[in-house]
Amino acid sequence: MSLDSRFIKYNDSVQGIPLPDKFTFPFYYTPHPLATQAAEQLQHYLENQSDFQHNFGLNPSDESLIIGKMFGVLVVRNKENQLGFLAAFSGKLAESNHHDIFVPPVFDMLKENSFFLQKSEVVNKINRELESIETNDEYLQLKETYLKEKAKTESEISTKKQALNKAKKERKEIRKNAEIELNVEAFEILKAAHTKESLQQQFFYKELSQHLTHKLSELKTRLDVFENEIKRLKQERKEKSNALQKQLFEQYTFLNSAGKDKSLFEIFNEGFDINPPAGAGECAAPKLLQYAFLHEYEPIALAEFWWGVPPKSEVRAHAHFYPACRGKCEPILKHMLDGLELDENPMIKNFAKDKVIETVYEDEYLLAINKPPELLSVPGINVQDSVFTRMQLKYPDATGPLIVHRLDMNTSGLMLVAKTKEVHKLLQGQFIKRKVKKTYIAILEGLIEENTGMIDLPLRVDLDDRPRQLVCYEHGKRAETKWEVMQRKNGLTKIKFHPITGRTHQLRVHSAHPMGLNTPILGDDLYGNKGDRLHLHAAELEFSHPISRKNIKIEAEVTF
Repeated sequence: MSLDSRFIKYNDSVQGIPLPDKFTFPFYYTPHPLATQAAEQLQHYLENQSDFQHNFGLNPSDESLIIGKMFGVLVVRNKENQLGFLAAFSGKLAESNHHDIFVPPVFDMLKENSFFLQKSEVVNKINRELESIETNDEYLQLKETYLKEKAKTESEISTKKQALNKAKKERKEIRKNAEIELNVEAFEILKAAHTKESLQQQFFYKELSQHLTHKLSELKTRLDVFENEIKRLKQERKEKSNALQKQLFEQYTFLNSAGKDKSLFEIFNEGFDINPPAGAGECAAPKLLQYAFLHEYEPIALAEFWWGVPPKSEVRAHAHFYPACRGKCEPILKHMLDGLELDENPMIKNFAKDKVIETVYEDEYLLAINKPPELLSVPGINVQDSVFTRMQLKYPDATGPLIVHRLDMNTSGLMLVAKTKEVHKLLQGQFIKRKVKKTYIAILEGLIEENTGMIDLPLRVDLDDRPRQLVCYEHGKRAETKWEVMQRKNGLTKIKFHPITGRTHQLRVHSAHPMGLNTPILGDDLYGNKGDRLHLHAAELEFSHPISRKNIKIEAEVTF
């Protein structure tokens, strides 16, 4: 019988639930029933526990900082052939790495007297020294005075320089007229006078410049005492931080099923050749697998879910399951899962192999096709079949890139294909200038109360979890969508979208995000819940024909 307090027994019987044939592919999965039951048991604990205090945002009366969390469960079998599960959280929980029922971190950076804390204190000491200098009254006053004097000096020198140039032009104009009006002797006397005047003005300009510059240099010398020390401390901090990071990466090691250890540094430099991102190894999945391998538990199934209010930038739903992130976890899990037989990776399977592309409109210059769902617009890393490759085969004499614009693999509907490079350029120009009118039809998995509206949420890629997109007001690109409700039926809303911009996953994020419609598109496996397909269809395109200049409006019937 297991004496490990972190080996959690099921509250209800799991007899009769068959074990999976293979371990969960962590980046795209439907939770196995054993993992679902483990997650529900953990969620019940989170709803009722009194072991720690953490504001997930689920209690309106709690006014402390809201921090939602990703949790994970790993179904395991111990040496006694008992089934149970392990639980973990990503990052820290209630400002701690350790809680009784959760597995510990792979490497505890917050452990008392750890090298990380000791060397972090050295870096923190440098930070305090920097802060002391950068907030010093003498330094701030000196810097302000220097900047004012510098601006004043530059202005005075510039004004004097302009006066010199103006005088030079005036003398030149005078000599030009005098050369005609004066005799040779008088003209030579004038030239000599102008030369003397020019030399005097240049002398006084140089004297003034040297005086002002010298006065400024005295201030700069005093300021440099502070600035050089700031520069030295920043360089020292950089060197100490880099050394600490390197030591951390080398000592932060992960096991796999064969008992092979690899450091974080080795993992990210083997095949990926990048430095580990911040927080790598602190997600739930690596913690769970590390603990299982250390305690010789057999991993059976994995699932991760979000608990609490989502961050403003991301689309996360309370208690919903999510795949492991790719940026931080993919290299680590590639090593840790080596030797385990995994479920098939659906991202390398061509689900559109037998699906047919329908031609909706065609002339000698272009065509409009109705792309089936699951077909790529252009070839992917693992799947080559795409609209592009099929068009290449069908139109071998066509020139140029062919594909004028793209649809997500999961989205069906209208795409324009150009038969020549020139036509491609003209059509793409209309898209870039937003002269093409696009209409999408979607079904949302909930009821939208309002009838029409506009969504304005800037988007950027999630660097830690491509291809997911984030709402980001600092670095995101403008993304705007008009919408109108077409029908409400059986708890679902049929909606018409008119995207003004064309960002990646724009309609999907604008639908699912709390500051958008707060209702994901039916079947959205990234921002909602998986289904038989993504219920999003590019139904109408209206554009100017690049050759005839006639207005063309094309429609493709919705098939859901």
